Amino acid sequence: MGLFDFFTSELAIDLGTANTLILNKDQIVVEEPSIIALDRATGKVIAIGKQAMQMHEKTHDNIKTIRPLKDGVIADFHAAEQMIRAMIKMSKVNNKFFATSHRMVICIPSGITEVEKRAVRDSAEHAGAKEVFMIPEPVAAAIGIGIEIDEPMGSMVVDIGGGTTEIAIIALSGIVCDESIRIAGDIFNRDILDYMRRQHNLLIGERTAEMIKIQTGAAVTELDGDAPADFEVRGRDLVTGIPKIISVSYQEVAFALDKSLAKIEDAVLKALETAPPELAGDIYDRGIHLTGGGALLRGLDKRISLKTKLPVHVAEDPLRAVVRGTGIALKHIDQYKPILMQ
Repeated sequence: MGLFDFFTSELAIDLGTANTLILNKDQIVVEEPSIIALDRATGKVIAIGKQAMQMHEKTHDNIKTIRPLKDGVIADFHAAEQMIRAMIKMSKVNNKFFATSHRMVICIPSGITEVEKRAVRDSAEHAGAKEVFMIPEPVAAAIGIGIEIDEPMGSMVVDIGGGTTEIAIIALSGIVCDESIRIAGDIFNRDILDYMRRQHNLLIGERTAEMIKIQTGAAVTELDGDAPADFEVRGRDLVTGIPKIISVSYQEVAFALDKSLAKIEDAVLKALETAPPELAGDIYDRGIHLTGGGALLRGLDKRISLKTKLPVHVAEDPLRAVVRGTGIALKHIDQYKPILMQ
């Protein structure tokens, strides 16, 4: 190990709309919600990650909670920078005696603009990065689930995150065709929130909508095997203004999410339509791979499979596939240079 290596740490970062994961030396050192709580008067960071999430939608006038990323890209530059810096500090990769410089590989949505790309790079550099590389999210997801992306075989990855759904057909270390739509976990939460208001006259917050999605979320109204139990929802009655509890079934959640899921299906079909015929043959054999938090939605694989008539595989650990792939690209940086952007 040279002197330079001693002062350099290598970080793979999945900077997500809902969650941020940081990987160092094959270990996930940070896995926190992408949210930060600030003091309104001084601008000082009060909490980040899980702690800030507990404060979300419960704050008084002196505290504000910010989710710096929207639709997979940085919406609040200053807050994003503070959040990245604080999360790097949480990862404890800094040398005790000297300031450590970081080489970072950060994954980004494939449909990102140059301006949005620059915002990611600037935030990382302000947070202490000496070298910043960027990798498209679906490519990182493919590497993370063990697909050999440099082969002349086509693979299709659908990565459903918090802000965007990334659909890509990958071959020969590159994206042949892709679709990026801003319908993902956050929109699902909003759908559930709207449904509760319309159907049950119940006003709930973002966090409760997220809990409903996780505990009893489904993509189809009939599930084979283990169906989740009904979930008790607490909120405010819009008629009386008094808090009340109601039970919600997975069928209701599937109904609430139906329109958004149909848009994801359409985007998958659109990507398949634009695929070269030879690659279409590979996808027929290999099927579609689902990654990201949205892949955990019960019955989503069955729903997409019915629509496309193709086999659909849910990745083993869909939430961490992207960060693991980013880590592998960082470890073998020379091998993956063609797909990394600086």
